[in-house]
Amino acid sequence: MKKTTAALGAALLAISAQSAFAQNSVTLYGIVDTSVRYLTNANAHNDSQVQMGVGPITGSRWGLKGSEDLGGGLSTVFRLESGFNLWNGQMAGSQNQLFNRMAYVGLQSNQYGALTFGRQNTPLFDQLGNLYDPLTVGNFDQDGWLPGALGYGLRQNSSVKYDGHFGGLELEGMYSFGGVPGSTGANNMYGFTAAYAYGPASFDVGYQQNSDQYNNKYRVVNVSGVYQIGPVKAMAGWLWGQDNTGIVDLYMASANSPAASFAAPVTKTNRIDNALYAGAVWQITSPLTLTAAYYYDHASNALNADGATLSTGIRYTAVVLAEYALSKRTQIYGTVDYAHGSGAATADFPSRNNQTGVAAGMRHIF
Repeated sequence: MKKTTAALGAALLAISAQSAFAQNSVTLYGIVDTSVRYLTNANAHNDSQVQMGVGPITGSRWGLKGSEDLGGGLSTVFRLESGFNLWNGQMAGSQNQLFNRMAYVGLQSNQYGALTFGRQNTPLFDQLGNLYDPLTVGNFDQDGWLPGALGYGLRQNSSVKYDGHFGGLELEGMYSFGGVPGSTGANNMYGFTAAYAYGPASFDVGYQQNSDQYNNKYRVVNVSGVYQIGPVKAMAGWLWGQDNTGIVDLYMASANSPAASFAAPVTKTNRIDNALYAGAVWQITSPLTLTAAYYYDHASNALNADGATLSTGIRYTAVVLAEYALSKRTQIYGTVDYAHGSGAATADFPSRNNQTGVAAGMRHIF
């Protein structure tokens, strides 16, 4: 019996050692970031507000990622990532998801790209967040421009995603299963992007379509470009959206505004958005970076504050962000932003049709 137990123990140790050897890496990583912000016209009485909240470009998160070498240039990969609110310790978002940012597993080939399964960033979010949006689909909720307000547009559950790099060309595609009995189209999503880098320039085109549970559609087209000139990186793009679900009217509303209480209508509103964005990132010195960004959106068939009447709305936001690196992992920053709306876009503000924000914060990356 003792010999059998010893042999079993030795076998388990050998298997454990083999597993540890085969497992290339498991990494714990994260960002802790928060800011204190002064905001004008924060409620229906035009009062100002000072509060601690999210950072302008990076929400706090922690995660685990890893890979195992399977040989022949093929690896198993996984990632689990959870967002949280630093100022109160709660999980970010309202759905109480543990891994609310990402949770996926898949295979990655050095030659053919990666195929992954689970909850993932959409290709649209990858491209805007990684390169083409000056603020990486960030800034504060009150100034959130169209992609951040999509609701649908950032991450998808039950998705299959492909990401391949071929020289300067990157191709991404995703399909998300709707899971609605009797319908393959309801509640699903599909999208793709194609990005090409050549010298100091990079360009991207993409398309995404989401369906709600009633099979109403929300479609997005995006075209972007980036050009590096010495220490300055300039970017610009156009985003077009057609929404028959009502979700954009719901998500564009600022906190405490009348539009924030809208229920997403099931009738086709056919909201059309034409959005332009531009900006630049200037590495002034090794520790000091200055970012300027401008977002403009013209919406037709947008819901007014009464939640019923459709009309045209125009909204724009300008932001300046200064970041100073105390070390490779720690930065302090300050930001000033201004948002203005007219027509139907006044529903996006709780009182006057403009807001100004001034904030200072700190970020640590581990």
